Amino acid sequence: MYRSPPDASMQTADRLRRALGNPKLFARGCNRAYHRRGGRRSANPRGMDVFDADWDTLVVLDACRYDMFAEQNHLAGTLTPRESRGSATSEWLRANVDGRDLRDTVYVTANPQLARHREDWDVNLHETVDVWRGEGWDDEAGTVRAETMTAVGRRAHETSAHKRVVVHYMQPHYPFVPAATEIGAGHLDALAGGEGADLGENVWNRKFLGDLAISRETLWEYYRDNLDYVLDHVEDLLAAISGKAVVTADHGNYVGERSSPLPIREFGHPRGIYDDPLVRVPWLECPFEERREVVTGTVSDTEPEGDVAEVTDRLRALGYAE
Repeated sequence: MYRSPPDASMQTADRLRRALGNPKLFARGCNRAYHRRGGRRSANPRGMDVFDADWDTLVVLDACRYDMFAEQNHLAGTLTPRESRGSATSEWLRANVDGRDLRDTVYVTANPQLARHREDWDVNLHETVDVWRGEGWDDEAGTVRAETMTAVGRRAHETSAHKRVVVHYMQPHYPFVPAATEIGAGHLDALAGGEGADLGENVWNRKFLGDLAISRETLWEYYRDNLDYVLDHVEDLLAAISGKAVVTADHGNYVGERSSPLPIREFGHPRGIYDDPLVRVPWLECPFEERREVVTGTVSDTEPEGDVAEVTDRLRALGYAE
C-alpha cells in the first residue's frame, strides 16, 4: 500500500511558498479557486460518469485533447466530444471510482495514481493490473510504452473474459516516446540548453514557469507525435479484442492557451481548472459484432505491498511534482 512520504507536509509548504513567490503560480491558484468555487467542488460538475456509459472495453489515453484527437485519429468509429470530471488523472479517478461498485471491472494501467491514492479512496474494482511496476516500466523512455500496454491489455481480456476492462495508456502524456527515441535520453534538457531542474516537474510545468527554451510549436510536435505513436498500438489492441470498445481520455492539456478567469498563458494540466483544453475529451465508439458477457463477480482486487520509493520514482519520471 502506498503511503505518503514523511516529508509530505514540508513539500506542501514548499509548494505554497513557491506559489506566493511566483505570479504565474499565484494566478493559477486563483483560477483553481474560481473553478472549484473556493473548495466547494472537488470535480468538474459537467463531467461524465464513465462507468455509467455503455462499453465493454474503455481505452483511456492519458492527457489527450479532443481537438488533437479529432485531427489525427485513424481508428474506425463514431467520434463525439465529452467532458471529463477532472483536469488531472488523480481528480478524474477519484471522481469516477471512489465509493463505486466496480466489481465487474479490471483496471489495467500505466499510471501509478491509483496506487498513490488508494489508501484514501474506497476502491471496489475486481482487479488492478499495475503495468508500471517491475518489467512493465521502460527506463530508457521513462514511462510504460504503448506496445507493452497493448500486450497486457490483450492478456487481461483473455484471463478476464466476463469482465469490463479499462486499458489506461500513458500516452500522449509526457514523456514523449518518439522524441526520446529520436534524440535520446535527456532530449528535452539538451534542447533547452541546460541540465534541467530536479523538481519532479515535466516539460509543461517548466515551460509554464519560463524555465524551458523549447518553442510552443516544438512541444506541439512532440505531443502530436506521441498521440500518433499510441494510436497505432491502440489499433492493434482493438483488432485483437471482442465486444464494444470506446476510446477516450482522462483529461486534456494546455499548450499555451489562455486560462480563465485570469488569462495567463498555460501549459500542462493543472488540477481543478475546467477550461475546454483540459476537460473536453474524445469519445470514440468503435464498431463491434458481439458484446462481451459481463458478470459482476466479487472484489478480488488487493493492492500489492507497495514500495513507496517505486511509486514516487515512477510519478516523478512521468512529470508529477507532488
